Amino acid sequence: MRHVSEFRVRYAETDQMGVVYHANYLIWCEVGRTDFIRALATPYSEIERAGTTLAVAEASFRYKRGARYDDLVYVETTIRDVRSRAVTFNYDVTLGDGTLLVTASTVLVSVGPDGRSVALPSELRHALEGAIEG
Repeated sequence: MRHVSEFRVRYAETDQMGVVYHANYLIWCEVGRTDFIRALATPYSEIERAGTTLAVAEASFRYKRGARYDDLVYVETTIRDVRSRAVTFNYDVTLGDGTLLVTASTVLVSVGPDGRSVALPSELRHALEGAIEG
């Protein structure tokens, strides 16, 4: 399964040179990931209300080209792997014309209310496993 989030670059996301500041891509991956989870299973806020959070344990980015203010941007999100306590997401961030800006991945660990890692809720895990990119 693939999910695509679409938005325009906001002025506040750019630096003095008019290019999107690199840290914003992490935020854009969060947008893609939460949109993906919402489309697949349930809003992320419901997962948290049930007592589980997904904490970013690893993040990797490969920058190819910079985006600029008002560019149309797409974040395509896929799942690479699901483990008992973790899930790995992949992202391709592109311009509206298909130009690749960034490839990224994040590993999220399931964490309980006490801050320790716990097994992913079974319903969520099954939904995530069913969406792994083949």
